[in-house]
Amino acid sequence: MWKPALPAFALAAACAAAHAQTVADQPEIVVTASRVATTVDATLADVSVITRADIDASGAPDLYELLRMQAGVDIARSGGPGQQTAVFLRGGNSNHVLVLIDGVRAASANTGAIDWSQLPLDAVERIEIVRGPRASYWGSDAIGGVIQIFTRKLDGPRAAVRYGSYQDAAGSAGIGRWDERGGFSVQAGLRHVTGFSAQNPQGFSFDPDDDGYRNKNLAAQGAWRLGTQLLSAALLRSDGENDFDQGRSRVIEQSAGISLDGTLAEGWTHRLSFGSERDALRTPDFFSLAKSHRESLTWQNTFALTARQRLIAGLEYVREHGEERDTFADAVQFADSRHNAAAFAGWQGGAGRFDWELAARRDQNSEFGGATTGSAALGLRLSDWARLTGSWGKAFRGPSLSEQFSPGFGGLFAGNPQLRPERSHSGELALELTPTPALRAKLAAYRTDVRDLIDFTGADFRAENTDRARIDGTELELDWRGGAWGVSAGAAWQHARDAETGTPLLRRPRHKGNLLLTRAFGARVDAGVELVAASPSPDFGGALPGYAIFNARLGIALAPAWRLQLRAENLGDRDYALIRGFNTPG
Repeated sequence: MWKPALPAFALAAACAAAHAQTVADQPEIVVTASRVATTVDATLADVSVITRADIDASGAPDLYELLRMQAGVDIARSGGPGQQTAVFLRGGNSNHVLVLIDGVRAASANTGAIDWSQLPLDAVERIEIVRGPRASYWGSDAIGGVIQIFTRKLDGPRAAVRYGSYQDAAGSAGIGRWDERGGFSVQAGLRHVTGFSAQNPQGFSFDPDDDGYRNKNLAAQGAWRLGTQLLSAALLRSDGENDFDQGRSRVIEQSAGISLDGTLAEGWTHRLSFGSERDALRTPDFFSLAKSHRESLTWQNTFALTARQRLIAGLEYVREHGEERDTFADAVQFADSRHNAAAFAGWQGGAGRFDWELAARRDQNSEFGGATTGSAALGLRLSDWARLTGSWGKAFRGPSLSEQFSPGFGGLFAGNPQLRPERSHSGELALELTPTPALRAKLAAYRTDVRDLIDFTGADFRAENTDRARIDGTELELDWRGGAWGVSAGAAWQHARDAETGTPLLRRPRHKGNLLLTRAFGARVDAGVELVAASPSPDFGGALPGYAIFNARLGIALAPAWRLQLRAENLGDRDYALIRGFNTPG
């Protein structure tokens, strides 16, 4: 569809290579699954971790290229870099994924969605993906799962530059310093992409000009130890402009948090945290401005009951405000607020070959009422290298402020204050195998039922609770390391459809697979080949053809603190589409 892409390359300064190698040899610690630190092999949830070492080795320019390599994750982007991106986890809708940035809920209170294209990859330290419902710990939106992004914690100076196809130029620089008392880290970045036309002649507003993207971002964090307590803060701000075929939008997303955590008594730790999310979307060509902000206060407590048992309990209060404005008439279309109070608790334990986890949460919202969610999981260690797990959970998604209060466009697509939350229940059975430290495999099967789905329907396309969905799926993950070689592979089968009509849900292929083959050539050079393949996926106007894409990457350590990374994408110059009428790179 487009001219063959030139390899993108990056040259970076890194000052902690030896430390990173040491950390990589230890078991991964995750906090997203149950709000407390747990090793990946101990948690009963289906968790994947993308580390900073993985990000650096990939040479990927943005989150889009990283997430599409994960089992159970489908992505649809409406054009090139900077264009609107939807992430589907385990077949759910894009707003069925709770997104956290350093523990702060990141989706817009207005739309209930996050603009993935605005999240700068250079500012990311690690990503945790938890598949399956986690509403009993996190509340609304966690139907398909949770994706948490942790920002970078630099220890020393760092700089990076990158240039690639479609005049994709980016750079970042930062510095940090840490010791036993605390420290700081700050990094700033820029990106400018000339891009290509987001749409083609099949698009509803096709214009053959290039649709570019510009972004500037800032990530900062700091911490200071106060006796047994640690006071810490984090900030991520992204300010971007993206062109589309009929205009330009400016998007500002900002996530910030401050917390105090530590030991209160023997066996009792706590975390008191305040979070703030702000976003603004201005589209002058449509005379539109949408803004929202969210503030949250959470007190979480963890009690160690025995060596294998602990209790987690907490309280949370959230206030949201959103507004939409007609900038031509300088008129407010709506400006409304709501608040949500919640209490949650979880019990994690083990005895003999069994591990278990029970959790429950009650949310009470000022607009749509209450929602009670719960989950249960049981693990059985069949041997030293095999474990069988089963889980069940309930979840919900509260309507966004726009779905409740927006007046729509000339009376069409208006909100509905009487909307009920979308509700779901899911079950999963999984087998984990680790016959050797170098080999890990997991097979999981799940079913999710969602009711009261919100859709814009009727004569005026008003928001209503109308549909039910059923999603059946199976996922297989394999990871092997042998000497200089490495293989990571994933395969997923899913059947996401309207529960009453059987109509497939849009833009979610029935089959998907990914493969990463890596090879180290001594201590200074490493190379890899990626494969992403998907079967045909339903879309408006009929199914989109399936596709397979090959990427290649090469990393060269020029010096202890300098690394050159090269990446080539879509080596076969495959012509494919993720959304009908929208282009993808050559």
